[in-house]
Amino acid sequence: MSFVVTTGATGRLGGRIAALLAARGVEQRLVSRRAGRAASGLQGASAVEADYGDRAALDRALEGASTVLFVSASESADRVDRHRTFVAAAQAAGVRHLVYVSFYGAAPDATFTLARDHWATEQHIRAAGLPFTFLRDNLYADFLPGLAGADGVIRGPAGQGRVAAVAQDDIAESAVAVLLDPGAHAGRTYDLTGPEALTLDEVAATLTAATGRAISYHPETVEEAYGSRRSYGAPGWEVDAWVSTYLAIAAGELEGVSDDVRRLTGRVPTGLADLLARSG
Repeated sequence: MSFVVTTGATGRLGGRIAALLAARGVEQRLVSRRAGRAASGLQGASAVEADYGDRAALDRALEGASTVLFVSASESADRVDRHRTFVAAAQAAGVRHLVYVSFYGAAPDATFTLARDHWATEQHIRAAGLPFTFLRDNLYADFLPGLAGADGVIRGPAGQGRVAAVAQDDIAESAVAVLLDPGAHAGRTYDLTGPEALTLDEVAATLTAATGRAISYHPETVEEAYGSRRSYGAPGWEVDAWVSTYLAIAAGELEGVSDDVRRLTGRVPTGLADLLARSG
């Protein structure tokens, strides 16, 4: 019996993908840390509880799987180690195709520190000999409104760099296209971006026009960025990740606009203004 394993099924992205697959009649095994929430209302779906760091649970979750959607683990200091555990379980289970949700510009020297984690995971998947497809998502356009603080200011050291942020619905539809015909996408890496690259001044102006709330952008220095985030009490690796997101924009590492969403879904990706209009 052939079925798809969909990980991260209770998350925003994994949940979208699971719903789209269910609507197409695909049999799924939904894997998450909260299995009780995962399969509610989805036709042809069963749920299994597993954490990426729990090899025994992963062995049970992946047993008999043909194609697996591997949504990256939540951000943590040991995320790459948890990913390695997942890949080892997929290899042992004889998974025939692994679709990994990576990050745009993943590289060992990427400015955005978490993009280095994704590169390391990609390399581990390659070394394991698993047939794969990598979906390298840009920043989520859906999260851009959350960059503004309570005072309506987006703060960060992005300079006048640009970001080609992508809508999560576009990522989900792209992933489904690959999962429905994995053999056609074997060994491929897709860059999933929005239709345009915007400066944070332009993001602020778009948010203002859509919401009626005055949003502006303040380009911090690196020192200001670390100082303004110190009050959150987050660990150093996490603060580095927050700040380096903006530095990657400043460095031009997130500005490339790809045609891969259109190639996979048959339609142009959703721009920020259209996303905001559609969502509310």
